[in-house]
Order: sequence, then C-alpha cells, then structure tokens
Amino acid sequence: MSKNKVLMFDTTLRDGEQAPGASLNEKEKLEIAYALERLGVDIIEAGFPISSPGDFAAVQKIAKAIKHSTICGLARSIKKDIDAVYDAVKVAESGRIHVFVATSKIHLTHKLKKNKDEVLEMAVDSVKYAKSKMSDIEFSPEDASRSERDFLFRILEAVIKAGAKTVNIPDTVGYTNPVEYAELITDIRNNVPNINKAVISVHCHDDLGLGVANSLAAIKAGARQAECTINGIGERAGNAALEEIVMALRTRKDYFGVATNINTKEILRVSRLVSKLTGFPVPPNKAIVGANAFAHESGIHQHGVLSNRSTYEIMKPEDVGVSTSGLVLGKHSGRHAFRERLKTLGVDLSEEDLTRAFERFKIVADKKKEVFDDDLLAIVDDEARTYEPVWELEDLTITSGAKINPKAEVVLKSREGKVLRKSSSGDGPVDACYKAIDNMTSVSGKLLDYSIRSVTRGKDAFGEATVKVQFKDMHTVVAHAISTDIVVASAKAYINALNKVLNDHPKKSIDGSNI
Repeated sequence: MSKNKVLMFDTTLRDGEQAPGASLNEKEKLEIAYALERLGVDIIEAGFPISSPGDFAAVQKIAKAIKHSTICGLARSIKKDIDAVYDAVKVAESGRIHVFVATSKIHLTHKLKKNKDEVLEMAVDSVKYAKSKMSDIEFSPEDASRSERDFLFRILEAVIKAGAKTVNIPDTVGYTNPVEYAELITDIRNNVPNINKAVISVHCHDDLGLGVANSLAAIKAGARQAECTINGIGERAGNAALEEIVMALRTRKDYFGVATNINTKEILRVSRLVSKLTGFPVPPNKAIVGANAFAHESGIHQHGVLSNRSTYEIMKPEDVGVSTSGLVLGKHSGRHAFRERLKTLGVDLSEEDLTRAFERFKIVADKKKEVFDDDLLAIVDDEARTYEPVWELEDLTITSGAKINPKAEVVLKSREGKVLRKSSSGDGPVDACYKAIDNMTSVSGKLLDYSIRSVTRGKDAFGEATVKVQFKDMHTVVAHAISTDIVVASAKAYINALNKVLNDHPKKSIDGSNI
C-alpha cells in the first residue's frame, strides 16, 4: 500500500445503522452497499453478524454481491462472534474480520470486569483464532483515546504479532481533540516496535463536533485508514462523515499530501440514498452535501462567484455530483433523451426501472413547466423500489378548509387487481387519508414520525413526505414518497410503509390482519 494513499472504511451499514431509528432491511442494505462500491469505498463494514439472523443474512448477501470492495464484519473477542463473521463474509471476493475489545480503565472496571493481562490475552487469542480462518484481520482497542498509553502500546504490539494487519484507534465516545489525537497516533508510531507491519486506522465519533477534525489530524500524523459513515450518521451525535474527510483531503492535498480511491462525483448520489433509506434528512447547511453547500445569498459573494468561482468556492459543485445545469427536459422530450440525461447524471437504469421512471416523468412534465435535474433524480429515487407493491394509490380526493372538517376519499388497488374505495375524516387531510387506508387494509399503523420537505426547486417543487410507522408486531419501517401535492406524497409514503412491512413478512395476509 502506498504511503500517500488513505483507505476509506465505511461503517454506514454497521455503526451508522446503530443510530436510533435508522432501521434498514436486507434489500436496502444491499442497495447502499452497491452505492458504496460505485463510490470507490475500499472496505465496507456490512454489519455485526452475531447480533441477529437478519444482520447475518444481510452481511452474507452483501459479501456475495460486492466484487470491488473488501467486505468486513464486526466481532467481539469471542469465538462464536468470529465464527459468525467468517461464515458471513467467507464468500466475498475480499473479506475481513474486525475484532474488538475495550481497553480503557473505565471499561475494564465497569463493563468487562477484567484486569489488563486478561484483556491482553483475550485480544491475542481472538486475533489468532480469526487469523486461522481469514488472512485479513483488523483489531480495535475500544475506547483507545481514553486508554492508558503503555497498555495500549502493549496490546497493539501483541495483536500485530498475532496477525492483525490493521490496528484501529477508536475515539469511541468522541472525547479527544485534534492535537491530542495526533499526538496519540505519533506516540503509537514511535512506541509500538512492529507498527510498520500494520495499517493504522482511525474511528472518530462526533460527540464534541470534532469527528472529522480528529480524523484529519490523525491522517496528518500518519494514519492511513479512516473509518466513517455517509452523512456522518451513527450512535449518539454520529461518526466522522466520509464526504467531509474525502473532500478535505482532496481540496487540501497541498497540506495533507495524500489521496483516496473515492469517486467523488458519486458523493451526492449516495448521500441522498442513505438519507432516503434511513429517514434522516441532510441539514441544508451540512458541509459538502447540504442543499446550501454551494449556494450564495450575499450580494458581494454572488458578484465574486460570477466574476471567478474560486473567490468563494473552494470546490466545484460538479466534483461531488451536484448538477449545475438548468432546465433539461420537457413534456415533449422522448425516452432516448430521458435515458441519456440520466446517464449524464450517473444513473443507469434497467429497462423495467427506466420504463417506470419515464412514465412518471411524463406525468410530472405535464404538471411542471420546468423540469430540472433535481426533479429527475427525485423521480428515479422515488421509483427505485426495494420491494413489490402490495397496494398502490389509484386516486385521492380531499375536502378541507379552515372551517371544514377534513375528509379524504382514497382509492387503492391491490396487486391482484382488487380496487377498494373508502372515505374518512380526521384532524387534517393527512390524518383523514391515513385513517381511510387503515380501514381498507385492516392495518393499524402507529405514526411515530412524519416530515415534509421540498426536494427540488421552484414554486411547483416536489414535496417529499417521510414517515416512520410502527405496526402491531412492533415492526417499524421508514418510507418516503414525492409529489407536487404534499397530501398525495403523504398518502403514498404511508402506503409504501405498509408495502415494506408486507414484503418483510410475506406469509402475512394481504389485508394486514396479522400485522
């Protein structure tokens, strides 16, 4: 491995999914894995296989499907965990077992209830056992940033001798700061005799808002693998954001002197996908991928950008996949033009998906005077299904007003062709819609979260509705839908949630009586 190359280790599907509310099904995890592969991620940590049969199955499916990224699974320093990871990733073109054990005094005393020698023995034994199954082994001393230095040096030397090719230095609780963390990496390089036989990795949490800064400081100090997530999602305040680390290294290559294998033009696309599937919206002011990341409101800034973009832009929007074109297609545009524009945007659809997306585009083009690239991407995202629709919205009529009790008449069509019609009233038009859908499908879904936001530009912009719904069996799903009518988007999002849960439980009845 080149000393000037930083490996990107993405843990969106493991650490990222541990964020409260970020529940992904197997198909959604695979869709994200494909996106990470297109992005050029070196290592994908696909999950924690021992944690559940579903997680094991998802890791195994990703390991079979992904060909250009190393697929990694997490394991405690326990044989059954290591066995589970090996069984899940052994089918991968390139597999890795990631073993961890806590090393800080507070964890040894209160969580593990073991002394240093016992933990050292656990670490060495687990790495040796993992090494007997697979050649690529990573070891993490959990809470390394709060561990006693001498003990940390001892355990790193021992696990490298036992066969670990990568040693990760986690700032598990986001406690450290850039100067302190850089010093830790330097001390490891100077005090672990065999450190040249392993890659130093960093894994930073964002509890103090320093996750990216700490990661960059560690890279400057000699770390050559960065563990991160898309959009910085993760437990508590989240993880260091992949897109921010990558673009910092690229933009300031003069300072850091390193590069990555990331195809940065895929950044926005994968950011949108992760946001959509987890239900976590990206804040407008989020670096790199936020809606305002390349927007200029100040008159002085606008004048400077028009004169020379480098006056106020240190990155080109197109370098991260942000389209800078204006109107691209209209209602008279044909299928070929539609396909070619999508290819320009980095989207290559199957014939079936293209047909569905084109039909939706023609409907939208009749309603909107201006169809932008953002609209096209929103259509593609909305029509990209990871499940078979059991119910589809055929029609929706709303009666509402400031002094009128809102009523909704909803028409649904089942995949067998059965058409149902139901009217209901509610506190508002969306509530009325949901009650009508519940009555027709015999499903009682509890709405845990609901949001609506504009995802494209203009007064006739698409509104995206996002819902988090809990069903009777405690199964919780996140679903989305877009429309120029926010009530229609809201109804479709709720139906999509129902379709997802029915696909996850194929043996349940279509009328939802067992949900």
